[in-house]
Amino acid sequence: MANHLTDLVAIDFFVVPTIDFKVLYVFVVLAHECREVFYFNVTEHPTAQWVAQQIIEAFPWETAPRYLLRDRDAIYGERFRHRVHSLLIEEVITAPRSPGQNPYVERIIGSMRRDCLDHVIVFNERHLKRTLTIYFDYYHRWRTHLGLEMDTPQGRDVQTPDQGKVTEVPDLGGLHDHYLRLAA
Repeated sequence: MANHLTDLVAIDFFVVPTIDFKVLYVFVVLAHECREVFYFNVTEHPTAQWVAQQIIEAFPWETAPRYLLRDRDAIYGERFRHRVHSLLIEEVITAPRSPGQNPYVERIIGSMRRDCLDHVIVFNERHLKRTLTIYFDYYHRWRTHLGLEMDTPQGRDVQTPDQGKVTEVPDLGGLHDHYLRLAA
């Protein structure tokens, strides 16, 4: 797998309940190499046609990866497989009931739940999209990862003491914080 990290993305779904007990489905596309979620979308009613369209939107203008790692969910039907094949992507399908074969996307889903969604009451689809957009900005720019040698998916500059005093900056409405050195 290490030989193909740059050519591999993983996809998965997870569900989020709303305040009025509706269930929203979140579709996530994760780049393995940098652990970056570069595409997501939310719907109340996922269909095979909708999922197939998400693949087209996730990989515009010949940016498709070589390999796509996914589970055996029935939503990835014939239309989906046809779209993936037309983009010249080779599907890698995990064994039944084996989330450990798709660890990076399972980890990001767990992180989204623990870091954000377990602390937020979701009102509707628009609110969930806005919340996840803010979370992904935090996740990509400030949340460090052991697998990336304590760096972030988008990388960050080292700030030396001569750049100023350390200042706390709230993220996600104060749910998390990041720290910057700011000149006085």
